[in-house]
Amino acid sequence: MKSFFKLFIVIILFISVFHHPKQADAAGKVICIDPGHQKVGINKLEPIAPGSKSMKPKVSSGTAGIVTKKPEYVLVLEVSKKLQSELKKRGYKVYMTRTTHNVSLSNVDRAKYCNSKKPDLTIRVHADGSTNKNVSGIHVLYPSATYTKSINSKSKKAAEIVINELIKTTKAKKFNGKGLSPRTDLTGFNWSKHPVILPEIGFMSNKIEDKKLSTKAYQQKIAVGIANGVDKYYKNGKK
Repeated sequence: MKSFFKLFIVIILFISVFHHPKQADAAGKVICIDPGHQKVGINKLEPIAPGSKSMKPKVSSGTAGIVTKKPEYVLVLEVSKKLQSELKKRGYKVYMTRTTHNVSLSNVDRAKYCNSKKPDLTIRVHADGSTNKNVSGIHVLYPSATYTKSINSKSKKAAEIVINELIKTTKAKKFNGKGLSPRTDLTGFNWSKHPVILPEIGFMSNKIEDKKLSTKAYQQKIAVGIANGVDKYYKNGKK
């Protein structure tokens, strides 16, 4: 009986060491992370979509923490680096549009960079701001427009899964009750050729949320939540 028990333990250990279901799901999958904004915004205009006459600034400067005073571009890069590490650990191939603040990248540049990597999913990481200081919560934006018809359904599915996993790990509330926001006006969406989502990870205009967003522990929860959503998207949503 003891010999059988020892054999059973050896088999379990063998499986735990050599069988990684999440890594198996991630094998060959490419993720492009776009940490929003940069140190200096670009006010020059660019087309909102290929062939469009509608124009928007190339990249805005973003918001900043009401308590921490931390710029959005700093916060989202901190979170994006943790997300990169978490995804790579799970076996994904990960590309970043930027790893420093001193870049000059328009939203079209960012979309084109990710397109060049042929990602299975692009994740544009941002944080929110509002004139209403009581507003809080997380929501995930996804493309809903003529320019992105071929990627709308997959993007929406990814957004639905990621918001639910983010809420599980962070215990935050869903902004607007659903936590989902379809958008037709985002340049970074309209130039994308592959599924894309934009998690707004919290409101820097809310005192409590702003302070929480700058803690390493909460940032890690956000990264794990998004990564869990990516895992589940590939396991369930992309079939």
